[in-house]
Amino acid sequence: MPRRLDPNSPASYQAEISEQLLDVAFSHNIALIVNALGVPPRSMLDRARARGIPCAALVGAREHALRQIDAGVDILVAQGGEAGGHCGEVSTMVLIPEVMRAIKGMRKVPVLAAGGIMTGRQMAACMAMGAAGAWTGSVWLATQEAETTLAFRDKMIAARSRDTVRSRGRTGKPARQLRSAWTEAWEGPETPGTLPMPLQGLLSEPAMRRINQSVEAGNAAALPLVSYFVGQGVGLVEEVRSVMAEFMTDFADALEDMRALTEG
Repeated sequence: MPRRLDPNSPASYQAEISEQLLDVAFSHNIALIVNALGVPPRSMLDRARARGIPCAALVGAREHALRQIDAGVDILVAQGGEAGGHCGEVSTMVLIPEVMRAIKGMRKVPVLAAGGIMTGRQMAACMAMGAAGAWTGSVWLATQEAETTLAFRDKMIAARSRDTVRSRGRTGKPARQLRSAWTEAWEGPETPGTLPMPLQGLLSEPAMRRINQSVEAGNAAALPLVSYFVGQGVGLVEEVRSVMAEFMTDFADALEDMRALTEG
């Protein structure tokens, strides 16, 4: 039986829960496992290697990439500050070539570009900078299959790129999300300040569930509080989309345009 968690110890909570989540992940026939917010735990790398599963890690700066290479990860996901969720401050356009230059001559590790990528043309641009592919997130939030609520999807479609904010109000660490009455409340001069991760999430997630339930029950007063993690690419979302078909067509058009430039 797993030992009882000490609710007053964030470190204990994170270590215990992460091992339990790894148990769940490795109980499935997974093709890839990815870590964010730092170097993967040694147990994650060891368990992945023992099963022949590639281990990737998200990085938001040059020095992050170097630490991940030293740790032994198989794939880097270089995520620019435009990304939804936890992200750094370096833009994708700068981060990709910076990471590629930093790891040149080291152990060969594929780099996936992430952060604000909502179209096939952006994917092609990242691959032109040396990335092996793209890692996308926010673009999927306005699909029929997304876990997001209808209220949030409507907000996404109405939002512009400047309607996102990096806020600690949801998790305790800077995470890009759609600006809302919730994020504004945590930024105000009278806020008590956020709790460290993961305690802020223990506070915010039950509140977010109640907010969504209230909106779904018809309470319009709760609508300004509705939010979710989303990147600056939200400004490119104009409708509920069929992502894969659009990505392939857009990517092919970009390649054709670049081919025309070289042939001209």
